[in-house]
Amino acid sequence: MANTLTTEKIVPYALLGMTAVTGLVDAVSFLSLGRVFTANMTGNIVILAFATARVSGLSIAHSLTALLSFLVGSIFGGRIMARAGPDSQIRFALQGFLLEVAFLFAASLCAIGYRGDLLRDSFQPFALIALTALAMGTRNAAVRRLAIPDLTTTVLTLTITAIGADSSFANGNNPRLARRVESVIAMFLGAALGAVAIRYSISAALWLGAAISAVCSAALFRALRTPDKL
Repeated sequence: MANTLTTEKIVPYALLGMTAVTGLVDAVSFLSLGRVFTANMTGNIVILAFATARVSGLSIAHSLTALLSFLVGSIFGGRIMARAGPDSQIRFALQGFLLEVAFLFAASLCAIGYRGDLLRDSFQPFALIALTALAMGTRNAAVRRLAIPDLTTTVLTLTITAIGADSSFANGNNPRLARRVESVIAMFLGAALGAVAIRYSISAALWLGAAISAVCSAALFRALRTPDKL
C-alpha cells in the first residue's frame, strides 16, 4: 500500500477513532435494539444461536437482520475496494468510510423519537439494526483490504491474544504493543460513551458515531491532499 508519509502517520489514528465508533454502535444495538450486535458479528452469531435455542429476551429476526445487513454492507465495501490499486487503497477506502458515515447518519435520523421500551415490536428497530450493520459491514470490508496490522477496528480477540502471546512473559518482544492496547482502550471508551449517550438520546448517540467517523475520514482526506515536506 503505497501512500505518503503523512497519510501513513494519520491512518492508525483514524482507524483507532473508528474502533471507538464500533464500541459505540454495539452499545446502541445491544442495549437499545434488543440484545443484538451490529458491528461484532462473532458476538451476533453466538446471540443468534442463543435465540435459536429459545433463550428469552433474544430475537432470531433481529440477529438475522444484523447478519444479512452486515453481509450486504461488506459487499458494498468489497466492490469499492476491488477497484483499488496498490497506490490508491486509501483513496478508495475513503469512499467506503463515507458510505459508512451516510448509513450512520441515516440511522441517527431514523432513531429520532425511538424508545426501545415502547417500540420493541415496531419496524423502527429493524431499520436501525439494518442501517448500523450496513455501515459496519461496509467499513470492515474497506479496513480488511487495507490490512493495517492490529487495527481491524472491530475484532479484538486476536488483538488481546497477541498482547499475551507476544509479551515478555511468553518470551516475546511485545511488537506493536502500544497500538494493540490503544485498540482495546478505544473500543472500551466507545462502548462506554455509547452506553452513556443512549440514556439521553439514541439518535444523538448514533449521530455522534457518524460525526466521529466523518472526522476520521476528513483527516484521511486531508492527509492524502497534503504533500510531504522534503
